[in-house]
Amino acid sequence: MAALTTSQKKEADRQMNLYCEGAAEVIPPEDLRRKVEQSLAEDRPLRIKLGLDPSAPDVHVGHTVVLQKLRQFQENGHHVQLLIGDFTGRIGDPTGKSTARAPLTAEEVERNALTYTKQFSHVLDMDKVTVHYNSSWLASLSFEEVIHLAGQITTARLLERDDFDERTALGKPIGLHEFFYPVMQGYDSVVLKSDIEIGGTDQHYNTLMGRHFQDRFGKEKQAVILMPLLEGLDGKEKMSKSKNNYVGIEENPDDMFGKTMSVPDELMGRWFRLVSGLSPERVDTIEAQLNSGALHPREGKRLLATRMTELYHGGEAAAKAAERFDALYRHNQLPEEMPEHRTQAASVSPLDLLVESGLLASKSEARRMIANRGVKVDGVRLETADEDLLVHDGMILQVGKRKHVRLRSSH
Repeated sequence: MAALTTSQKKEADRQMNLYCEGAAEVIPPEDLRRKVEQSLAEDRPLRIKLGLDPSAPDVHVGHTVVLQKLRQFQENGHHVQLLIGDFTGRIGDPTGKSTARAPLTAEEVERNALTYTKQFSHVLDMDKVTVHYNSSWLASLSFEEVIHLAGQITTARLLERDDFDERTALGKPIGLHEFFYPVMQGYDSVVLKSDIEIGGTDQHYNTLMGRHFQDRFGKEKQAVILMPLLEGLDGKEKMSKSKNNYVGIEENPDDMFGKTMSVPDELMGRWFRLVSGLSPERVDTIEAQLNSGALHPREGKRLLATRMTELYHGGEAAAKAAERFDALYRHNQLPEEMPEHRTQAASVSPLDLLVESGLLASKSEARRMIANRGVKVDGVRLETADEDLLVHDGMILQVGKRKHVRLRSSH
């Protein structure tokens, strides 16, 4: 590698500081440094890999922790390789799973993959992203080639994986096919010749497989950047649609603003740092103001909600969402316009009504929401799911702080 000029050394320092900012772990930092310097010396963009199993179609702000890191590389002229695991998705990533995951059908994989790439465009310049499907190379491997690939790693190394170790200790079965998930993910990095792989901290084992297999195939090993997992609105579990503690990046402005206003106070700094897209210096200032009391937590949260809504819907939509939030919650006003649901029943089960009106997706979810005291009827909290409601025209059904339906009765 040619010696760097003084300006190139400064640029390498700048990029290293940027890429390490907010990362939970860089493996190893010296490899990342070397790759950044090689890129500058050779005027060659780095190949940045993000692997995804298309197992869920909705992207939430927790996903953007990794996406925003990818965008930093994009903005410095590096090339993002988005790997859709349409082949590995048929096995399912065993990460964090106490049992084997049900494989996805080819149709489910294709549908979810298209949704991902569409939603990623909110953060990444998809015109500068190459999308790969690992079925392109994995599906064509002969059985002899699969055996050769499997021979590049020991069973002991595979059993180091926490998920497998825990299942073995509990006497739960591990399918032979599950061992091939990290093997295939590692081989993906060989095929893509990735310089850097980015993922969440729950992908520690999988991303290191890329380094292992690149080394076994005589390739330069990728560096790995692991980003923190963002806690959801409950303040405890990582953000997940299944836990209903998420903010989707395609939610309407009112829901996005209102949900963000419910972020626990103690997580505000973390949200600002990981998903707001604000500069580290700006976040440092906000955190200092919150800690000193110069910025009230409610106003800090309002700043966060405005920023998040602005990112995905624009400044005008964010301002209007803030106005509607104030009218509804600061001044205890109901929204002037709300969806209507027509019913002919004089009395009805609240579970049926919550589902039929579209406020909740299932009766089990409706029962949980009532048990958690999250449902109101005409402003009065509903205490039980087991008694029918007497319906009258104009009755207002409310779920949480943001969802309302006005009932129209014709009985």
